[in-house]
Amino acid sequence: MRLILTAVAALCAALPLTAQEIVPSTLVGHAFVPANTMSVPPDDAPRDAWVSGKFTAGADQRQMQPMQNMRDSGLALPFIGQPFQGISGYAFNRAADDSIIALIDNGFGSKLNSSDALLSYTRLTADFETGAVTIHDRFYLHDPDFVVPFRIAYEASGSRYLTGADFDLESIQVVGDTLWIGEEFGPYLISATLAGKVTGVYPTLLDGAELRSPDHPALSIPAVPGEDWVVPRSGGYEGMALTPDQSMLWAMLEKPILAASGEAEGGFLRVLAFDPATAAWTGDNFKFALTEGAVAIGDFNFIDDTRALVIERDGGQGDPSLQCETEGAENCFEKPAQVKRITLIDTSQIDDDGFVARLKQIDLMDIDDPDGLSRVETSIAEPVPGKFTFPFVTIESVIRDGEEHIIVGNDNNLPFSTGRMLGAADNNEMIRLHVPELLAD
Repeated sequence: MRLILTAVAALCAALPLTAQEIVPSTLVGHAFVPANTMSVPPDDAPRDAWVSGKFTAGADQRQMQPMQNMRDSGLALPFIGQPFQGISGYAFNRAADDSIIALIDNGFGSKLNSSDALLSYTRLTADFETGAVTIHDRFYLHDPDFVVPFRIAYEASGSRYLTGADFDLESIQVVGDTLWIGEEFGPYLISATLAGKVTGVYPTLLDGAELRSPDHPALSIPAVPGEDWVVPRSGGYEGMALTPDQSMLWAMLEKPILAASGEAEGGFLRVLAFDPATAAWTGDNFKFALTEGAVAIGDFNFIDDTRALVIERDGGQGDPSLQCETEGAENCFEKPAQVKRITLIDTSQIDDDGFVARLKQIDLMDIDDPDGLSRVETSIAEPVPGKFTFPFVTIESVIRDGEEHIIVGNDNNLPFSTGRMLGAADNNEMIRLHVPELLAD
């Protein structure tokens, strides 16, 4: 199945889009990777990669001694090894052993502080009976054939591993024996082998023009918003969905792009079609209108030929019951989570203005937990029996898991995010939700 949106738009122009509603969700499984989980770098990685996070106190303030820079989350940087953190997307297709293919993002949150964070992906299996997550392996992206068109952080090394100073990886799909990864600095699409060797880097094209972010390697100061760059920082391909027949990648920008004025063009996101067979943008695109209060999306995956799930979120973390009443107050969340939703859309329904139909939602801040399956404590003013929340600033993974279930995961931004417990670094959590009404035809 290949959606040609011009034809779809014409077909559906006269059709009313289905009204959106919030439907229930029930927690049926909870598992997590502990926050303080580290990996040994590859044997041929530069020695520099053995201590990561050396620049998190500032790009001009290298800290060589491990575990010296204590964070508010209770963990100290730099780390010995490479942290297993920042799960930023699940692939639609699973591995042969049914494990989930999951992407690990650029490291410590910015291009300037992540030059010693190796880019990678992994395979995970969650045991929801025990709460344990098995990490099967970790593959590191590398560029031995000099495919990346700009200078990378480890340019002169023999292995040429990629780091968070080169790309910010946010979404992943597998087509045959090729990885397709969406990133945010370009924003680019990257192709690679299953072993992580880069085979292509593709700039973003919309209506024949390249879209760039302020982190694009070709830009220098001064760069004018709306002219030199139109994709906001951290506004690239947070979600990239693969059609079930594997014929098309739909790459969704995380934030609204800018108009020539330098202001956001509207409260919607652009979704662009890329053909993995020809490695080219097709020109097809549609618009996704954001929920009121949402500022970005976290992931985007199909559940059948035309319907897909999109994570929508605000910029808050922590339970709303502990919102700070005054600035600088302690033992509270300055900006708690409010809007954390998963929205079902139908790409066969595009209106005359190019907007995709929004069908239903679940509220990740209002999950039923009648059996008390939550495995972690949450900072909350007064727990509500039978309820579970997912109060993270970055919820970035969703995948269908059978006829009536989905699996959702967070990016824990180690060691910075503290959405579950005040003063404690977030784990990489995975929850299994029973959502028959959301997935129903």
